[in-house]
Amino acid sequence: MRFLTFFLLVTSFAFPQQGRISGKILFEDGQPVIAASVAVKGLNKFAIADEKGVFTISNLAYGTYTIEISSVEARDKSVAITIDRSVVEKTIKMNRIGERTLDEVVVKHVSAKKEIEEKGFAVSVIETKEAGLRNLQTNELLDRTVGVRIRQNGGLGADVNYNINGMSGNSVGIFIDGIPISMYGSSFDLNSIPPAMIDRIEVYKGVVPGHLSDDSLGGAINIVLKSGMRNYLNVSSSYGSFNTSQFNFSGMYRFDSGLTFKASGFYNYSDNDYEVWGSNVYNILPNGRQEFVRVKRFNDAFRSIGGVVDVGFTDVKWADKFFIGFTASDLYKEVQHGTFMTTPYKGRFTESDANLAHLTYSKKDIFTNGLELNVHAVYGERRRHINDTVKWNYNWHGEQSLNLDGNPIPRPGGAQQGAPTMANILRKVGSVRSDLNYTINDNHKILLNHVYSFVDREDDDEIRSVLERKFFGTRDLQKNISSLSYEFTALNSKLKTTWFGKHYQQSMERMNPIVETINGVPTRVEDIVTSDRSIFGYGLAISYAVFPQINFMTSAERGVRLPTENEVFGDAGDNIVENPNIKPETSNNFNIGFRLGKFSYKDNDVFVAVNGFYRKINDRIGTSIQTMINSNVQTLPFVNQGNVKSRGFDLEVNYTFKRNLNLILNTSKFDLTTKDVYGRIKDIPNEPTFTINSSAQYTIQNFARKDGKLNLYYSFLFVDNFNYMSVPYGNNAGIDKFNVPKQYVHDFGLSYVFPKRDFTLSVDAKNIFNKQAFDNFAVQKPGRAFYVKLNYSLNNL
Repeated sequence: MRFLTFFLLVTSFAFPQQGRISGKILFEDGQPVIAASVAVKGLNKFAIADEKGVFTISNLAYGTYTIEISSVEARDKSVAITIDRSVVEKTIKMNRIGERTLDEVVVKHVSAKKEIEEKGFAVSVIETKEAGLRNLQTNELLDRTVGVRIRQNGGLGADVNYNINGMSGNSVGIFIDGIPISMYGSSFDLNSIPPAMIDRIEVYKGVVPGHLSDDSLGGAINIVLKSGMRNYLNVSSSYGSFNTSQFNFSGMYRFDSGLTFKASGFYNYSDNDYEVWGSNVYNILPNGRQEFVRVKRFNDAFRSIGGVVDVGFTDVKWADKFFIGFTASDLYKEVQHGTFMTTPYKGRFTESDANLAHLTYSKKDIFTNGLELNVHAVYGERRRHINDTVKWNYNWHGEQSLNLDGNPIPRPGGAQQGAPTMANILRKVGSVRSDLNYTINDNHKILLNHVYSFVDREDDDEIRSVLERKFFGTRDLQKNISSLSYEFTALNSKLKTTWFGKHYQQSMERMNPIVETINGVPTRVEDIVTSDRSIFGYGLAISYAVFPQINFMTSAERGVRLPTENEVFGDAGDNIVENPNIKPETSNNFNIGFRLGKFSYKDNDVFVAVNGFYRKINDRIGTSIQTMINSNVQTLPFVNQGNVKSRGFDLEVNYTFKRNLNLILNTSKFDLTTKDVYGRIKDIPNEPTFTINSSAQYTIQNFARKDGKLNLYYSFLFVDNFNYMSVPYGNNAGIDKFNVPKQYVHDFGLSYVFPKRDFTLSVDAKNIFNKQAFDNFAVQKPGRAFYVKLNYSLNNL
């Protein structure tokens, strides 16, 4: 209530009037000046012109400014612009120049990507402009990022596990605009958000900055959605193998009064009926013999639909951004098998939906110059339904399994995965994130961040009797995470440091009603387990520019991860058993590395980045380690696996020739080990420790028609072999059965941008040689697949 009162008081104050420049940069012949750098002289404000030469610079107090424009294709130019209203539109004409080498151009302003990467953290920033035009999922972009491995249990819509330098699962935080994605539920995840809706993706490895106030000790992935102040509409649709259809749109319109409307939405569907084969794909014949088969998945369809609507104000005197909005999503997912592929299911499925209201407020120079306030709040409900009522055993042909007498074989427990269920999980969720940042001057900045979140969970099962349904428990979990950061810049911005401390607090209560006999009378008794934990973390990041193109970086942190709701309370839909006694995970993280470049020589640009890392993890949280496969046990609890060490390195090389050819090679190598009770060192199973990614893109300008552009793409992924079972000491005979072989995956693609740059047509061929690809517990992913996509963009509505 105090914060709400403060917030309402803030919005009632009068602030200096501000406006924005909405401009277009053109050559004398009317063609756009693409990627021109536009800067406000004397201020740290700049923009990059898009493919139509359009740029926007916001939050300018009324007055006259000098705008400096530079481009590799045009002569530098300065113009004076007066801001005397909310929106000032300006068309700037520039003179084209002849051939000019890149070393003649001095770039005075850094992009958001470069600014983030030079703060000292081990971070990669993924720009999505090109990917938004192709048939790529957000998770595929992440999987091509150095040090990142996406572990997916199948095709589109399958459960995903994110691995950064050996840290995986919930050790890696996933955020949407700084808000933990867990608030939005399983129906609104990275499988559902297309790259076309994303501005950039920030991947922090190990050490996580204070402004992402969450318990993510292994790293963080922050999805920054598009939020430009330009009126636009983007629509795309694609279709491909396995009856896969995808559609998404995003748009925004701002009136001169500042009233702004935003909306985005998506629809995804796939049968996921791709072929699978190998040592885990077999039918058991009536005589007990295993028959290995090559078949299509038959119970793996996926559908998701969702949208976000916002209404509010932008660039008004009392707020840079104020939105009230609503997020809704719905998901249907069939379940083909449990943790392992050995036993196919039929008839088991899950459904999820989420309905969330949210509020966003941000204001720079609030009360005083340099003070910035950001608030984001979410509240709503998430529901999940798990349906499993089919009692018969099925083989990989989708047929009932028969015994020697020709009779169908029932499943143990009476359903595909244990006892029959029509379970419902209702979650009431909420989160408030508030950031107060104060820039003292160009050398000093203080950041205060706080996130409060809660989950109130109720379980039910429609298939149970009325009496049994009275004995379902409740689960409540609350978290408070606060951080204080100090950023210091010195030596003409050569030295950049960030110091931060974090405080983590979590309270949990689980109530299970049980029946006990008291004085000979059956009595309902509540079995209650509670916990309240509080723990501190801290860290720093340092970046030093030895030379303008050589940056040395190091970072260290004592990170903390609190158990998540699913890890504590379980979730039958995700094959997770509850464990209310699980402890927090802590880690000492250390990174050291450097960035070289980019170095330019004539038409050649080269960039190299290297990062070494070390992690010492205590009470690592993960699924129970398995030493054998039991087809009748397809659910696993999360447990504290003990103390784990991870150490290794990342390497990335980026080469560009004439802005037409771009080659990228990256690799990651690490080990992940623990000690058993006898002090013997063992590898953690089910973790690939050596990967290589490479990609090539070639652009042909003026293809087919003037201003048409053809892009050709190629990518390659190598994953070294790994074992997904814990290797026992002594007799290791037969352990090779649990080896996941080396993987070689090749993708090809092309896209054509039409001359007006409003339509883009793309075609992608994935896993073109139809090689087996695996992730968790040797679960096979799709083979060869083809997709076509049409994208339409309209700017300056």
